Amino acid sequence: MKKKVMNMAMAAAVLLSSATVMQNVRAAASQDKVMTKMADGTFVVNTTSLAKDVKGYKGTTPLNIHIKNGKVVKVEALGNMETPKYFAIVKTKIMTKWDGQTISKARKMEVDTKTGATYSSKSVVENVRRGLDYYNAHK
Repeated sequence: MKKKVMNMAMAAAVLLSSATVMQNVRAAASQDKVMTKMADGTFVVNTTSLAKDVKGYKGTTPLNIHIKNGKVVKVEALGNMETPKYFAIVKTKIMTKWDGQTISKARKMEVDTKTGATYSSKSVVENVRRGLDYYNAHK
Protein backbone atom coordinates (compact mmCIF):
# COMPACT_ATOMS: atom_id res chain seq x y z
CA MET A 1 0.00 0.00 0.00
CA LYS A 2 2.80 2.38 0.93
CA LYS A 3 4.53 1.70 -2.42
CA LYS A 4 1.28 2.39 -4.32
CA VAL A 5 0.85 5.76 -2.54
CA MET A 6 4.47 6.65 -3.38
CA ASN A 7 3.95 5.78 -7.06
CA MET A 8 0.77 7.87 -7.15
CA ALA A 9 2.59 10.81 -5.53
CA MET A 10 5.42 10.54 -8.05
CA ALA A 11 2.95 10.36 -10.94
CA ALA A 12 1.16 13.46 -9.62
CA ALA A 13 4.50 15.29 -9.32
CA VAL A 14 5.40 14.37 -12.91
CA LEU A 15 2.01 15.56 -14.19
CA LEU A 16 2.30 18.82 -12.27
CA SER A 17 5.83 19.32 -13.54
CA SER A 18 4.69 18.62 -17.12
CA ALA A 19 1.85 21.13 -16.79
CA THR A 20 4.27 23.76 -15.47
CA VAL A 21 6.68 23.11 -18.33
CA MET A 22 3.86 23.47 -20.88
CA GLN A 23 2.73 26.75 -19.30
CA ASN A 24 6.29 28.06 -19.48
CA VAL A 25 6.59 26.99 -23.13
CA ARG A 26 3.30 28.70 -24.00
CA ALA A 27 4.35 31.87 -22.16
CA ALA A 28 7.72 31.93 -23.93
CA ALA A 29 6.06 31.36 -27.30
CA SER A 30 3.68 34.28 -26.78
CA GLN A 31 6.57 36.52 -25.66
CA ASP A 32 8.67 35.57 -28.69
CA LYS A 33 5.92 36.41 -31.15
CA VAL A 34 7.48 38.69 -33.72
CA MET A 35 4.48 39.57 -35.89
CA THR A 36 0.88 39.99 -34.79
CA LYS A 37 -2.15 40.62 -36.99
CA MET A 38 -4.62 42.97 -35.36
CA ALA A 39 -8.41 42.79 -35.81
CA ASP A 40 -8.35 45.75 -38.23
CA GLY A 41 -5.84 44.00 -40.52
CA THR A 42 -2.79 45.89 -39.26
CA PHE A 43 0.34 43.81 -38.82
CA VAL A 44 2.64 44.77 -35.95
CA VAL A 45 6.24 43.59 -36.24
CA ASN A 46 8.20 43.62 -32.97
CA THR A 47 11.96 43.84 -33.60
CA THR A 48 13.06 42.86 -30.07
CA SER A 49 14.22 39.39 -31.10
CA LEU A 50 15.07 40.34 -34.70
CA ALA A 51 17.71 42.88 -33.75
CA LYS A 52 19.22 41.70 -30.47
CA ASP A 53 22.68 42.43 -31.88
CA VAL A 54 21.84 45.95 -33.10
CA LYS A 55 22.97 48.51 -30.56
CA GLY A 56 22.35 52.21 -30.18
CA TYR A 57 24.53 54.30 -27.88
CA LYS A 58 23.56 52.49 -24.66
CA GLY A 59 21.90 49.30 -25.90
CA THR A 60 19.23 47.87 -28.16
CA THR A 61 16.45 50.04 -29.59
CA PRO A 62 13.52 47.67 -30.22
CA LEU A 63 10.55 48.88 -32.24
CA ASN A 64 7.01 47.99 -33.19
CA ILE A 65 6.42 48.58 -36.88
CA HIS A 66 2.74 48.95 -37.80
CA ILE A 67 1.89 47.91 -41.37
CA LYS A 68 -1.51 48.02 -43.08
CA ASN A 69 -2.42 47.43 -46.72
CA GLY A 70 1.24 47.14 -47.68
CA LYS A 71 2.20 50.50 -46.17
CA VAL A 72 4.00 51.51 -43.00
CA VAL A 73 1.49 53.18 -40.70
CA LYS A 74 3.97 54.10 -37.97
CA VAL A 75 7.19 53.09 -36.29
CA GLU A 76 6.93 53.01 -32.52
CA ALA A 77 9.80 52.88 -30.03
CA LEU A 78 9.74 50.27 -27.29
CA GLY A 79 11.59 50.54 -24.00
CA ASN A 80 15.31 51.20 -24.33
CA MET A 81 18.27 52.61 -22.43
CA GLU A 82 19.09 55.47 -24.79
CA THR A 83 19.43 59.00 -23.41
CA PRO A 84 15.86 60.37 -23.46
CA LYS A 85 16.93 63.81 -24.70
CA TYR A 86 18.68 62.36 -27.76
CA PHE A 87 16.21 59.58 -28.43
CA ALA A 88 13.44 62.20 -28.56
CA ILE A 89 15.26 63.66 -31.59
CA VAL A 90 15.34 60.21 -33.20
CA LYS A 91 11.61 59.82 -32.60
CA THR A 92 10.72 63.10 -34.27
CA LYS A 93 13.31 63.28 -37.06
CA ILE A 94 13.90 59.62 -37.99
CA MET A 95 11.04 57.37 -36.94
CA THR A 96 8.41 59.29 -38.93
CA LYS A 97 10.34 58.96 -42.23
CA TRP A 98 8.66 55.63 -43.07
CA ASP A 99 5.08 56.72 -42.32
CA GLY A 100 2.85 56.15 -45.36
CA GLN A 101 5.59 54.48 -47.44
CA THR A 102 4.97 51.20 -49.25
CA ILE A 103 7.03 48.33 -47.91
CA SER A 104 9.26 48.21 -51.01
CA LYS A 105 9.94 51.98 -50.90
CA ALA A 106 10.44 51.96 -47.15
CA ARG A 107 12.94 49.11 -47.43
CA LYS A 108 15.00 50.98 -50.03
CA MET A 109 15.02 54.35 -48.26
CA GLU A 110 18.32 56.01 -47.48
CA VAL A 111 17.55 57.74 -44.19
CA ASP A 112 19.79 60.60 -43.10
CA THR A 113 20.94 59.71 -39.59
CA LYS A 114 22.74 62.98 -38.81
CA THR A 115 20.69 64.08 -35.82
CA GLY A 116 23.17 64.40 -32.96
CA ALA A 117 22.08 60.90 -31.93
CA THR A 118 23.87 58.96 -34.65
CA TYR A 119 24.22 55.59 -32.88
CA SER A 120 20.56 55.57 -31.90
CA SER A 121 19.48 56.68 -35.37
CA LYS A 122 21.49 53.98 -37.14
CA SER A 123 20.13 51.39 -34.73
CA VAL A 124 16.53 52.43 -35.48
CA VAL A 125 17.19 52.30 -39.23
CA GLU A 126 18.58 48.76 -38.94
CA ASN A 127 15.65 47.68 -36.74
CA VAL A 128 13.20 48.97 -39.36
CA ARG A 129 15.10 47.20 -42.15
CA ARG A 130 15.01 43.89 -40.29
CA GLY A 131 11.35 44.33 -39.37
CA LEU A 132 10.34 45.04 -42.97
CA ASP A 133 12.38 42.07 -44.20
CA TYR A 134 10.64 39.86 -41.66
CA TYR A 135 7.23 41.17 -42.75
CA ASN A 136 8.02 40.45 -46.42
CA ALA A 137 9.12 36.91 -45.62
CA HIS A 138 6.19 36.05 -43.31
CA LYS A 139 3.11 38.02 -44.44
